[in-house]
Amino acid sequence: MKFIESLSLFAGKYFAFFVVGIAVIAFLVPEPFLGFGSYIAILLGVVMFGMGLTLKPVDFKIVASKPLPVFVGVCAQFVIMPLVAFALAYILQLPAELAAGLILLGCVPGGTASNVMVYLAKGNVALSVAMTSLSTLLAPLVTPLLLLLLAGQWMPVDPVAMFTSIIQVIILPITIGFLIGKFFPKTVEKCISIVPLISVLAILIIVSAVTAANGENVVSAGFIVFVAVFLHNGFGLLLGYFTAVMLGLNENDRRAISIEVGMQNSGLGVALATAHFSPLAALPSVWGAIWHNISGPILATIWSKRPANEVRAETGAKKQKAVPTAGKL
Repeated sequence: MKFIESLSLFAGKYFAFFVVGIAVIAFLVPEPFLGFGSYIAILLGVVMFGMGLTLKPVDFKIVASKPLPVFVGVCAQFVIMPLVAFALAYILQLPAELAAGLILLGCVPGGTASNVMVYLAKGNVALSVAMTSLSTLLAPLVTPLLLLLLAGQWMPVDPVAMFTSIIQVIILPITIGFLIGKFFPKTVEKCISIVPLISVLAILIIVSAVTAANGENVVSAGFIVFVAVFLHNGFGLLLGYFTAVMLGLNENDRRAISIEVGMQNSGLGVALATAHFSPLAALPSVWGAIWHNISGPILATIWSKRPANEVRAETGAKKQKAVPTAGKL
């Protein structure tokens, strides 16, 4: 079991490198990976089941005790990311399928990897988990409606079918995992160390399947899609942080909201794009799976070297300096 635990930690630590590696391999030798395309929804369900196993009632306590940061973060995520994606699709003049795919990436909830990034960045992990959970639970309603509103001009959107897909692929597996964790905690505790490894393998297979199916598209549209995803993620991280600043939240909360807003559930984006649009529309989410797991660790590393209490101390000192004393009036 210790070996599996070490392997899981290793896979999580170097996840970005594995994603890039499998994408390159699938691009160069697509044939072995093409058959996995029909299992994308099942694989994502496995990832969400793993998320459900790790959830506990205490994870939702922050929603009741300190609701403002949670609701601010979730609202920012479902406002900033869809609108930035919509603007980029217009500015970059993306083809219809890629435009719809980028907006889909902007409309999905936060990804589970964001919780790890917030932990590494010395941010508010409880807030991060609460945001991921709440945005995921809201996704069946919010994601289809946002897509209908913003992507309907590029591709036909069936919100009812998409609602059903998200319930099947996201909500049911999470619920089953949560209930198993609640009623069989000792059993789950024994095998929980393997969950991250299974999730990593599932995401790698999803990325390989979509990359293999999009070999020609990666050559013709790969660069422009990467630019769109790069800008989308960057604006999300930046605007998420400054939204928290404007509302007067502390540095721990700012970091959590920034990462949560910027990092999307790209696996869900791939599954929904493949099922409801086309393999080409899944390309932005594939790039998202790669880039979000590069930018996240980079930002987390930078922030980890500046603990939030130091940032607060610096900010407080600047404010004190800015206030004139009575003798200087």
